[in-house]
Amino acid sequence: MALFGKKKNLVGLDIGSSSIKAVECRPAKGDTWELTNVGIEPLPPEAIVDGQIMDSTTVIDAINRLFSEYKIKTQEVATAISGNSVIVKKIQLPSMTEQELAESIHWEAEQYIPFDIQDVNLDYQVLDSGAAGGNMDILLVAAKKDKINDYMSVITQAGRNPVLMDIDAFALQNAYDINYGSSPGRVVALVNIGASQTNINAIKGDTSVFTRDITTVGGNQYTDAIQKDLSVSFEQAENLKTGQGGQGMETVMPIIDQVTESVLMEIQKTFDFFKATTSEDRIDLIVLSGGSARVFGLADKMSERFDTRAELFDPFQSVSYSPKDFDAEYLQEVGPACAIAVGLALRKVGD
Repeated sequence: MALFGKKKNLVGLDIGSSSIKAVECRPAKGDTWELTNVGIEPLPPEAIVDGQIMDSTTVIDAINRLFSEYKIKTQEVATAISGNSVIVKKIQLPSMTEQELAESIHWEAEQYIPFDIQDVNLDYQVLDSGAAGGNMDILLVAAKKDKINDYMSVITQAGRNPVLMDIDAFALQNAYDINYGSSPGRVVALVNIGASQTNINAIKGDTSVFTRDITTVGGNQYTDAIQKDLSVSFEQAENLKTGQGGQGMETVMPIIDQVTESVLMEIQKTFDFFKATTSEDRIDLIVLSGGSARVFGLADKMSERFDTRAELFDPFQSVSYSPKDFDAEYLQEVGPACAIAVGLALRKVGD
């Protein structure tokens, strides 16, 4: 029976500054999903800097290794971008028909986008079509064409077919919705701490009410500080920041705490801005993902600082898997780092 024949599976490919994550799922019974593949391939520090691909050959080789090592046969890939080249804005326009909106959105968007409109790919979604004669709420997304092309290009050169381009914050939300569902009225801050930047998406119920990428905050700050202060290698510093690596934690903790303080200050600024610019005055839950979510003591410090429960994202919580193919402990460990890739793998073309 070709129940799922029309629904082509995608490989969720999250190309980050420190590693590339690939996740593949297939539809299971009802509306559920089953995990068929998950893999992580590290990247050297200079291959991608601040979200810009500096060494495409290294990135292409890493994608090829990932697909061959984990025997991923699927050709179609969904990927995502974020950072300074991406603008997400909620705007209000007078109520109009779909066709009128399609015809006028470019002109309207020009007022909100700090780039030349010719240099961006534009997309939008109507959040609330409003009452007749009133205003409609629209989520506007613009991404620089050159950044999209760079990411599409390395995937194509690795012999795969990039069919869907998402935004990190929204892929994260997709993974959250599928695994945790939505609670109307509850404000959840999804905080994804990558190597070189942090994505924040505050959602209320199933709607994104605020997104921001902090391009100055990421796990590299911890690695750099540990390397410098303890004169250790990059690999040792990477292990030490998550509480591994065999060195007495009493020498590492003061360094970690100092960096955590500056990370939390930046996140605090974003949370304050969120409360000042939306009608929300609180955050009910913080869900931490990204490769640096596991920095030693970070979740506890965050709970303390914001007086809100902070927990690690488990993007496999509602995704079934065969215990003979996947080790539960391993999935628990890599889960936060794979959240965006899971959100991408659960997309469908045309989403």
